[in-house]
Amino acid sequence: MSDTTQTFKPSLGLLDATMIVAGSMIGSGIFIVSADITRHVGSAGWLIVVWLLTGFMTLTAALSYGELSAMFPKAGGQYVYLKEAFNPLAGFLYGWSFFAVIQTATIAAVGVAFSKFAGYFIPALELNDANILLHIGSLKIYPAQLVSIALIIFLTYINTKGIKGGKMIQTTFTVIKLLSLFGLIIFGLLLAAKSSIWQANWADAWAMKERGADGSIIGGVAGSAILGAIAASMVGSIFSSDAWNNVTFIAGEVRNPKRNIGLSLFLGTLIVTLIYVTVNIMYISVLPLQDIASAAQDRVAVTASTQIFGSIGAYVIAVMIMISTFGCNNGLILAGARVYYTMAKDGLFFKKTGTLNKYEVPEFALWIQCLVASILCLSGKYGDLLDMISFVVVMFYALTIFGIFVLRKKRPDMERPYKAFGYPLLPAIYIMMAIAFCVLLIIYKPNFTWPGLIIVLIGIPIYFLAVANKKPV
Repeated sequence: MSDTTQTFKPSLGLLDATMIVAGSMIGSGIFIVSADITRHVGSAGWLIVVWLLTGFMTLTAALSYGELSAMFPKAGGQYVYLKEAFNPLAGFLYGWSFFAVIQTATIAAVGVAFSKFAGYFIPALELNDANILLHIGSLKIYPAQLVSIALIIFLTYINTKGIKGGKMIQTTFTVIKLLSLFGLIIFGLLLAAKSSIWQANWADAWAMKERGADGSIIGGVAGSAILGAIAASMVGSIFSSDAWNNVTFIAGEVRNPKRNIGLSLFLGTLIVTLIYVTVNIMYISVLPLQDIASAAQDRVAVTASTQIFGSIGAYVIAVMIMISTFGCNNGLILAGARVYYTMAKDGLFFKKTGTLNKYEVPEFALWIQCLVASILCLSGKYGDLLDMISFVVVMFYALTIFGIFVLRKKRPDMERPYKAFGYPLLPAIYIMMAIAFCVLLIIYKPNFTWPGLIIVLIGIPIYFLAVANKKPV
């Protein structure tokens, strides 16, 4: 039986919080998106630059969030920061987008990635027409989607039984995938020492080129098109580096949150950034750029692992991705429900979402998140939605970091146990880079922008309806 008077129990230490940051970031993206990035920029130097730019943005944002997390060390994270810096509508629009797409579509995409790579061991889980279970119009249901839903339900159930089970899964699986990635990097670089591929890839490293699906060069990229190519490339790298802020959603369950949230954000994003850049250095050490761009189904890591380990390499990566996506989804599921809980406490979400069960977790919030993610798994549209919301995610990050400037002026006397590193320069640089990214996407990839904006704007009438009725929507 739920008890609305219960509160979250602080039971997560610095290691747990850091593992939530790193574990939520590392899903399937790093194993896949470098193929698409290489098709956009076409050279070794620019491939690494895209990952360095993404890493710089992620680290800068994380260091800036440290100030906000120390000021508001409670459940809800970014939703709370936007509400406090601007107004309840700004917070609600983020929370609505988070529930409708940002978190739920990511959970769906990561779940399906788990099933797709399980297909290496169980052919019935491969996403091909031979395995269709049900075909209604344009809707196709595959066994892989059902396995994805089963995984999401299982992890949701574990997390309804208290933070302890979710914490154990998160820490264990994140440590395993970090060690696995380090192993892959080391073996790859050892192989590269005996290869001439590295030199060949760096022979013309700074001439940006567009490549086709077969990896062949279509033509050079010059002038303002360079900025467009970088922005389009960063859709993939930003998706792979996202969810670093999930630990802020569970601040109410972290011991000494004023210290540990900010520190875990820094440590987690630094670890993942170093791994991501090094993994891509490994890719261009063992594979010609044409092979990276033309990797079957964009599975660059599989192609690289086959070079390193031989025919067993595909199975090595499949196991790594299954471990990675399992742990990643646990972190996403665990953290996401706390946002809806906080919104409900403000009267802006289903009332029952704002209650904790006897294990001191928001069980109803976990299950409705599970429901939406499962529907997105069946729809098959999660990939399209994630492309669309990269723009929205970065826009909200920029707005939240701008909130630091607003709060410094609005509440100058409020306690700030930690202050944003490099303020005002680094936060300002992040905001400018984020605006540039969004503007370039509007110009060069409008299909990545307006659908995401529509999803956000749908939240406006929902918000005013909730406020007018003075009861949860």
